[in-house]
Amino acid sequence: MKVCACIAEYNPLHLGHLKHIDYIKNTLKAERIVVVMSGNFTQRGEPAILDKYTRARHAIIAGADAVIELPTVFATANAEIFAKGAVGIISSLNVADGLCFGVESGSEDEYIALARAMNDESKDFKRALKESLEKGISLAKAKFEAVKAVNFGNFNENLIAKPNNILGLEYTKALLKLDSPIGIYPMLRDGDHNDLTLKKGITSATSIRAALKAGLKKKLKKSVPPFVYKDLKEYPYAFDKIIMSAALTASREKLAEICDCTEGLENRIKALSKDNNTVDGLVEKVSTKRYTATRIRRILTANLLGINKDLVEDCLRSGLYARVLAVDANKKDIISAISEKSTIPVITRKSEATELRRAALKSFEIDILATELYSLATQKTDDKMLLV
Repeated sequence: MKVCACIAEYNPLHLGHLKHIDYIKNTLKAERIVVVMSGNFTQRGEPAILDKYTRARHAIIAGADAVIELPTVFATANAEIFAKGAVGIISSLNVADGLCFGVESGSEDEYIALARAMNDESKDFKRALKESLEKGISLAKAKFEAVKAVNFGNFNENLIAKPNNILGLEYTKALLKLDSPIGIYPMLRDGDHNDLTLKKGITSATSIRAALKAGLKKKLKKSVPPFVYKDLKEYPYAFDKIIMSAALTASREKLAEICDCTEGLENRIKALSKDNNTVDGLVEKVSTKRYTATRIRRILTANLLGINKDLVEDCLRSGLYARVLAVDANKKDIISAISEKSTIPVITRKSEATELRRAALKSFEIDILATELYSLATQKTDDKMLLV
């Protein structure tokens, strides 16, 4: 394989990520690794614990050759939109032979079989999906039940039971919809994505963030690479007042325009935001079994950044752009190859964005706003491509 892509947050980059990069290099034998990485806000609807340029530099030190920012409109969205946006950008670069992603379980064939069945949204499927959703179960579970009901297939239910499996399935669905020649390479991960127990060696990013939040940075020395450890800072940053202010001032109508803010959820958010002073407090009050805490956080972040459903749909239809965050100084040929073959603009400095139009321009402006708000809370002001 000449070029392998991966989609990541590196929030923060840890030993499991090093294993993933090593797998791509030494097992898949990729000559170049291109990472599409979330910027300053993540798929959980939270600010990243380190700014995007620091995390991009970590990725290059760890062995990646180029890091491209996943636009904020996709990076802060649910799994389906996150995957569609990231895969769309990778496909538009026209350099990747494969996409490698970490999963809790499942084989290449199992992902392709279930993804193909889920992409076939017939009238029978839509009717079965509606019936499943009326049971009050999650969308992923409802889609799986609908697929089984319509196809009578023996699919692997574990693929919709764990967060990384769900993302892997969405990546596969997106590639199939694009009729992309890019192959998929699921790699089995170590440990539980949501495990809060901090372990020496490979441990979850969730446990690392929890330790930082509790002021236990010193306990992370054997859980992250040294170059990551020295950059870790106090967390979380002062975002609560910014996010809560946006929630208090937003109208119900504005909230209702946000992806996943459905079934009158905007009314619940508005009513409870008056009596809660922190994001954690508001999320705890609003979330239910049906409306997860992560979903509520994404809605609050989308509200802060001005990301609504219409904009997301416009961005999915558009090619957008590839904004380069960092490049290995010795592997700059990968950027030359991308610039030559890409069907979307390749941006290495902010001034190159002047040619963007419509959805792409609006998306880029939101990326800038996300950076400015992140800088306001963290006093981190870097905003230019890095050569590492």
